[in-house]
Amino acid sequence: MTQKPSPLNSIKISGPIPAHLARSVIEETLRNAILDGRLPCGTAMRQQELASLFGVSRMPVREALRQLEAQSLLHVLTHKGAVVAPLIEDNSAETYALRLLLESEALRLSIPLLTDVDIAEADRLICALEQEKDYTEIGRLNRLFHMTLYGQAPNQRLLKLVEHGLNEEERFLRFNLEAMGLGETSQEDHRELLNLVAQKKTEESILTLRNHLMRGMEVISIYLDGLEVASKKAPQ
Repeated sequence: MTQKPSPLNSIKISGPIPAHLARSVIEETLRNAILDGRLPCGTAMRQQELASLFGVSRMPVREALRQLEAQSLLHVLTHKGAVVAPLIEDNSAETYALRLLLESEALRLSIPLLTDVDIAEADRLICALEQEKDYTEIGRLNRLFHMTLYGQAPNQRLLKLVEHGLNEEERFLRFNLEAMGLGETSQEDHRELLNLVAQKKTEESILTLRNHLMRGMEVISIYLDGLEVASKKAPQ
């Protein structure tokens, strides 16, 4: 029987990695491979295999895996170790409810400190989103737009939690956005949100953000429910 090639074979390492950069290089390399689908859901992340791939000891690999687990990109399972997490969890409604709280607070803290440069960058990202046809790039630009609006919030721990939620969404949208038809509506929401943020209308901005996230949660829930129904109807 022919052995199925490991997804890790898709990762190419050019030259030795300096010891002081090992953890960050491993983390970033694996993160990109998870986000772009080279490492599919359920792929096992074995420490020794990764250490051999990157030409390092297991210590920086272990640290990188912990960081990816904290970003919800990996799960650690009993008897299996670290595996690439599902594209979206069964508790997606709960995840969006948490995002509503975290992102609303991040926006509240950030708006008074946003500069004209931040506003211009957010506008540039919307323009890029309106022109972009590649769904992988749309997911990335969407994350960057939101993080630009939240980025001046002084609470760095809050921003990390917010970015973790956006990472999850980016990964899901990369593989499902076309089927969900979210693009045009999302840009209308983004334009309205940015207009309010630019005017420093904090409460109106937060309300618009919450409505935007609620619509996203509704569309994703309907989409996932449709997939579940189709799966049940499919011949076994």
